[in-house]
Amino acid sequence: MSDTTHNGALATSRPPSADAGLSPAELARKYGLSVSGARPGLGEYVRQLWGRRHFIMAFSRAKLVAQYSQAKLGQVWQVATPLLNAVVYWLIFGLILGAGREMPKDVYVPFLVMGIFVFTFTQSSVMAGVRAISGNLGLVRALHFPRASLPVSFSLQQLQQLMYSMIVVFVIALWFGNFPRLSWLLVIPALALQFVFNTGLAMIFARMGSKTPDLAQLMPFVMRTWMYASGVMFPIGVYLKDQPQWISDVLLWNPAAIYMDLIRFALIDDYGANNLPPHVWAFAVGWAVLIGLGGSVYFWKSEERYGRG
Repeated sequence: MSDTTHNGALATSRPPSADAGLSPAELARKYGLSVSGARPGLGEYVRQLWGRRHFIMAFSRAKLVAQYSQAKLGQVWQVATPLLNAVVYWLIFGLILGAGREMPKDVYVPFLVMGIFVFTFTQSSVMAGVRAISGNLGLVRALHFPRASLPVSFSLQQLQQLMYSMIVVFVIALWFGNFPRLSWLLVIPALALQFVFNTGLAMIFARMGSKTPDLAQLMPFVMRTWMYASGVMFPIGVYLKDQPQWISDVLLWNPAAIYMDLIRFALIDDYGANNLPPHVWAFAVGWAVLIGLGGSVYFWKSEERYGRG
């Protein structure tokens, strides 16, 4: 198109574009464009995560092997570390403070060891989850993959490490006269539920830690408080029998105590059902579903913001 100006010059103008007046969102839809790194729907996200299952397994195994690669004893420390913790706690709480005075020695020693090993499973998963994003920013910024792969792989790493530790648990159970029976099979669903719970908790703290790196410095104090409140070194019901019932109930129903007591109940002959809170399996499933699903959704909600500073 052309037109003549008042001084006789010839001016030209382009015909109106078909895209004129369209918003950026409308232009993106028209040409099939999408935001780089945009969060997919939850169902699609789960499918993408399943598609990365081989990466998750390989990454967790590599982290497990590398964890003690500089130590001369290597993977022996996977078992030696929690076992040494158990010895220290037994010396302090068992011998000096008499935390197990309400229990025979052949019950208290497995009780303490199982509590430390099982709680360490949750503690390590949470601590690894806090740094899952903030400690792997190079990987997050360089590659496109579901970010949940990282906290899941760290939780899986801790599960694999626990499998080594369970060998020691079984040996100690046998040493103190607890021989295999059908109840030992309850260890499988108990640890499976704890793994789901741990993974959800790792995702929650992975999102929180991605924006607040200082959280990693605070978490050891939080986890230590949780450990003392969960009856790792002493039976909650016995030591709180003179306190209001609701205090004992709150501590017995906290998830760490529930998963520990289920393992103790399964493996220790004289640790009867009277030591467990009512509806213990319902609470174990409920905590796993609540934190596992809730943590996954909470982490997914911030998917597109991870690694963006």
